Amino acid sequence: MPPRPKPGSKSDRDVLRTELLAIGAPLTTIAAEMRARFGCRPREAWRHAHGWTLQEAADRFNNVVGAAGPATDASLLGKWERWPASTGRRVTLPALTVLAELYGASLDDLLDLEDRRALPESDLRLLRHQAPSDPDVAAPAPLPPPPDVPLTGTELIRTAADESAEWLQWAEVANCGPVSVEQYAADARGFAADYLMAEDPLLIFGKTRASLVRVWELLYGHQNLEQRQKLFTTAGYLAAMMAWMTSDLGHKRQAETHARAAMVAAEMAADPGLHAWVAATRSKLAFWDGQFRAAIQHAEHGAVFQASGTVTVLLHCQAADAWAEVGARSQAKAALGRAEDAAALDLSSVIHDEVAGLFSCPAGRLANYGAAVHLRAGSPAQALAYADRGLAALKRQAVRPLGTVAQLHITRAGAHLLADEPDGILEALSPVLALPAEHRTAPVRQRLRDLARDAAGSPMGDSAAGRRLQDVVETAVREAALALSLSAPTDGWISDHD
Repeated sequence: MPPRPKPGSKSDRDVLRTELLAIGAPLTTIAAEMRARFGCRPREAWRHAHGWTLQEAADRFNNVVGAAGPATDASLLGKWERWPASTGRRVTLPALTVLAELYGASLDDLLDLEDRRALPESDLRLLRHQAPSDPDVAAPAPLPPPPDVPLTGTELIRTAADESAEWLQWAEVANCGPVSVEQYAADARGFAADYLMAEDPLLIFGKTRASLVRVWELLYGHQNLEQRQKLFTTAGYLAAMMAWMTSDLGHKRQAETHARAAMVAAEMAADPGLHAWVAATRSKLAFWDGQFRAAIQHAEHGAVFQASGTVTVLLHCQAADAWAEVGARSQAKAALGRAEDAAALDLSSVIHDEVAGLFSCPAGRLANYGAAVHLRAGSPAQALAYADRGLAALKRQAVRPLGTVAQLHITRAGAHLLADEPDGILEALSPVLALPAEHRTAPVRQRLRDLARDAAGSPMGDSAAGRRLQDVVETAVREAALALSLSAPTDGWISDHD
């Protein structure tokens, strides 16, 4: 079969479909344009003519056939569309008839010359005996399957062997090789590092999304078991990154969708490290949604996996942060102690994180949590000590996360407030205010608002310094909200606290 053009993006197809519908074009014309412009196979073109995803079409298919019919799913429907390519699977006539009814097409509309060349002669005979379909008339009822003729003797044995040979041919064909699998994993590691210090976070967000979409598309196809497991691992990390970034954008519900996808990928990959990082991601989402008990539960669940690397350090830090937020000081300090013990153990064993970057918890990140815990516990001197330790550690790191740096400076300002040192507050905030507005992500803005709230309730609240702080925070948050609202198609990001 000759190579075809790469299908256009969903947005390209949606634009074409909308334009044709606006001028009253029938579905037959829309499907034909999909084929001509994007090189779609006939069945894929008709699905795109309706604007349906594979899953949406599969759900509608199953609703048509009911419990007694030939049920399908997104993966099988995609294989029917690709057939007779080696990555496809032959669509049966009963299933093809259901698709014709579903799409409002004829059987002929859903088959081209390549399909007919690959169809068994028995199917072609049945097709030749079908009356021509009137496009203005509803599609015919599903065809009954060809009558079963019991096989016996040598014919039965040969047919069984042919069936195994057909499966063997499918099983040996993969849609990617080990080099491609490793490249996607390397891309994930790159995005996890770039996100922490990117000058253009939207660019990293878009690249991560594009890579995730490509990996999902591969997983709709076929690979050997080892490569498939690695792809699920990469997909899980990419989906968890999308959840993290989307939360930083301030879109909680969409972030949770990415987190659920990452959780399923972790199950499919059977990877304890990925399971732990997904738990850390869900703990982060719960924390910033104000669900502190849920944040603790996710963190404690992730620690059960005893994964290698620094994820256990982060999970204990997250539990400490949430305990501190609900005022449970003893539990918070105990969890922070476990984090420091886990960090010491990690250093002694020299175990590296599989992805690193966003999915790592080096000394600077640990100190950020420690500073926040001591600040909430009312210990400004210890909070300052942790913050200074964290900033010093970050200066030594090759990857310097802007979000963590910003939050350490905000913690320093909070420590000066708690110590009744108003002159040190704005000085401590100056590096945060110097950040480009689009880098003041949702967690950074929330920390700034918390600081302003605490200042308003303190003795300095009605002072000139207090009013100045309120004005500065209000301006910084407003500038960030404006900058992010003008960013398309999404807004906001960079932070790695969590």
